[in-house]
Amino acid sequence: MELALDEARAAGEAGEVPVGCAIVRNGAVIAKAGNRTLRDRDPTAHAELIAIRQAAALLDSERLTDCDLYVTLEPCAMCAAAISFARIRRLYYGAGDPKGGAVQHGVAFFDSRTCHHRPELYGGIGEKEAAALLRNFFRERR
Repeated sequence: MELALDEARAAGEAGEVPVGCAIVRNGAVIAKAGNRTLRDRDPTAHAELIAIRQAAALLDSERLTDCDLYVTLEPCAMCAAAISFARIRRLYYGAGDPKGGAVQHGVAFFDSRTCHHRPELYGGIGEKEAAALLRNFFRERR
């Protein structure tokens, strides 16, 4: 999670919402990213999607069945769907997101009958630091 937090810090310093992600396979980090929606002018450039794309390219596969994803904020519905489609084995996330989250909040994507794959879920990992990064980021913009 520390690498995901580093990516979140870097995203925040670049003016992006400070969310970071890392994907691990067999104990090695194979992808990491921070949010890049502003930089890329792409509403889908969330940290999770960028990291999933990197990992899929590296492994030359759309299935990341033996990979674990660490992200600093509870994934939104778009990212939860991508995590499911990629068949990520385990999802570790930091701060919950009552407004935009889709794992424990909102649509609870993985609990849906139409969800084809549900990763093992572990929330609250690095939650205090992840939440502080987000609070400070938005406080400075108000």
